[in-house]
Amino acid sequence: MLRLALPLLLLAACAQAPRVLTPPTPPAAPAPAAERPFEADSYSLYELLDPASASFHILYEVTAIDPGATVFFNPIRKGSEASGESVRDRATSRPLQFEAVSGAEARRSGLADADLDTSYIRIHLPHPVPPDGGVRLLIEKTYKDPKSYLREGEDRIVFTRTLGIRRNAVVLPAGYEVIGCNVPAQILTQPDGRLRVSLMHTGPDALPVTITARRLAK
Repeated sequence: MLRLALPLLLLAACAQAPRVLTPPTPPAAPAPAAERPFEADSYSLYELLDPASASFHILYEVTAIDPGATVFFNPIRKGSEASGESVRDRATSRPLQFEAVSGAEARRSGLADADLDTSYIRIHLPHPVPPDGGVRLLIEKTYKDPKSYLREGEDRIVFTRTLGIRRNAVVLPAGYEVIGCNVPAQILTQPDGRLRVSLMHTGPDALPVTITARRLAK
């Protein structure tokens, strides 16, 4: 009996434990088009023009990140009169084709959640957005908007606007100084002497900003 028990113990020790096969994890379903992020790393620069014009020039940098997309949509803010639009591919500095379209046309051509009461700039990308990549764009335009940029008295101006972009900067006209800002900001003097007010916020909502400036005495 002892002679038989030893081989049986050795066999039991050498036997492999049964393997547990884990079924492969099915790939995650793609997010609905209306929920996918279309852009990233946005930055807006507002250059305030002559106060009498109620106009400001906008430089808007953004990366289109929706994989496979061939067009990108940039809204025209309600209440603003847009002019002087241009779009460039930041990788090559080449101009890109674009056209202004209605909200309904934006929905038909790729922007599923477009606001029907908003107009858009529809930009034709230089190539489809690659997987895990993007197409960097520079969008320029001038807005005339007396409700956002106005004069107060003889020597003061006010820029008041709700900013949905996280990184923004506002450049004052030459000869003006900041006397009020309702949010934390960095104020620097540009090489041309104009003041630049840089703003950044990390909250989930758009940021209401009001900057008041005064013309310097000559």
